[in-house]
Amino acid sequence: MPRSRRDKRVSLTKTTKKGLQIKQNLIEELRKCVDTYKNLFVFSIENMRNNKLKDMRSAWKHSRFFFGKNKVMMVALGRGPADEYKDGLHKVSKQLQGEVGLLFTNRTKTEVIEWFDQYTESDFARSGNRATMAVTLDAGPLPQFTHSMEPQLRQLGLPTTLKKGVVTLLSDHDVCKEGASLTPEQARLLKLLGIEMAAFKVTINSMWNSETGEIELLSATDVSGKSSKEAEEMEDEQE
Repeated sequence: MPRSRRDKRVSLTKTTKKGLQIKQNLIEELRKCVDTYKNLFVFSIENMRNNKLKDMRSAWKHSRFFFGKNKVMMVALGRGPADEYKDGLHKVSKQLQGEVGLLFTNRTKTEVIEWFDQYTESDFARSGNRATMAVTLDAGPLPQFTHSMEPQLRQLGLPTTLKKGVVTLLSDHDVCKEGASLTPEQARLLKLLGIEMAAFKVTINSMWNSETGEIELLSATDVSGKSSKEAEEMEDEQE
């Protein structure tokens, strides 16, 4: 029997580790931005959406955004005074926790804060989000749905049936209650109904200035949930 062409041995010792190179490139890019831009802002995102983040990048083509890979960004900036790339950057590293990112820009503090305070994009809520209002459907026809969607609506918890080809709700149904955590089924129903309960929002937490090496806390609370005053006192104690 002839040997299968697919039966080939591949030596894993010859494969290249791309992950390490990607991390090294990110570190180099971050440090290049530190040298290029005047201000560095730490921001946090509420209700993260990739498409909204892409739109935000397009609006700020004159600046650079870095989001994700917090540990790699901490290595690039420096974890402590001894290994920080420039003065004060280790204080920035301490804020890289959770869904936060970095914005390098030459725009002033006032310009950045004003733009992001006004930038809010509504979107559909996801499972786990809190309902911002109560939604109740009255019994009767649901003409916004096609007949082919009726089985899907039943699977999502709606007591529906087809009457003369029209999706009909057999009884009043509470889709969600205000303040309650949404289930996957509830989130899907709200999206089908076209009801948006989430908002993509960016909060500017702090600013580092390359000329002074100082970091200024800008939001009421930092990423760890402490007030600006508490965070400053903790910073002084650690130093």
